[in-house]
Amino acid sequence: MNIKTGIWATYGSIFLNIALFIIKFWAGVVSGSIAIIADAWHTLSDSISSVAVLIGLKISAKPADEEHPYGHGRAEVIASIVVGILLAIIGFNFLMESILKLRDKSEVNFGMLAIVVTIISMVVKEFMAQYSIIIGKKTKSKSMIADGWHHRSDAISSLVILIGIFIGRYYWWIDGVLGIMVSLLLFYTTYEILKDNLSHLIGECIDDELRQEIIDLASEVTDLELHPHHFLVHQYGHHTEMTFHIRLPANLSLHEAHEIGTRYEQLIKKRTNIQATVHIDSLEV
Repeated sequence: MNIKTGIWATYGSIFLNIALFIIKFWAGVVSGSIAIIADAWHTLSDSISSVAVLIGLKISAKPADEEHPYGHGRAEVIASIVVGILLAIIGFNFLMESILKLRDKSEVNFGMLAIVVTIISMVVKEFMAQYSIIIGKKTKSKSMIADGWHHRSDAISSLVILIGIFIGRYYWWIDGVLGIMVSLLLFYTTYEILKDNLSHLIGECIDDELRQEIIDLASEVTDLELHPHHFLVHQYGHHTEMTFHIRLPANLSLHEAHEIGTRYEQLIKKRTNIQATVHIDSLEV
């Protein structure tokens, strides 16, 4: 499954989100519900974020060039950060509108239209969330996974609103409270997206599982103890560069040491698809 699958999935996401925005906004206006209107704009924000994801996917698919020797993979990370920032802005606007509604003690009369539209939205958005997350994991696309969680947050907010619709007839304040709950959900989703992607952009240490795998591969390269250490990993979307040190006896010839290092690099590339650079330290014997 290649990156084109993710691009087509993102096009579908944009189309469905625009369609859902239209029917949810209409239902919100008819019922006078700030929560449903806010949820409609939440859905439209999915289209905006999907456009950001689409741009990120297309840029990240570009091959390496002289100015970008490691490719353009981090464009996806930037796209994911854009998604998170958009969610935060929209969440803040919903929060302010909901507080104003509570202050004014505005009541809402939900009808059957609001119920039907909210159920449709909840089902469609959860389907979109699962599809985006599955495609994102298979293509190793962080921005698609982020977009999937964006869809899921919309599905959850629709579920919360649906519950509120059934109890709204008893409490005048339910619509404003639901709007605040949707806002908080957006803030949490923003936190999850930005936490992972900012950490990835800044740079992370090698995980224990990968470190052990590289150490274990040493026994397939030579009978000598290589003592792999000082690992540094740099991720560029689908392309990963890794440097680390090994120790070899000082009495080995330069040619022999180079051969061992090259075999190690080739084996790592074959097994993990990571481009490794091995630095050789001299071990006195």
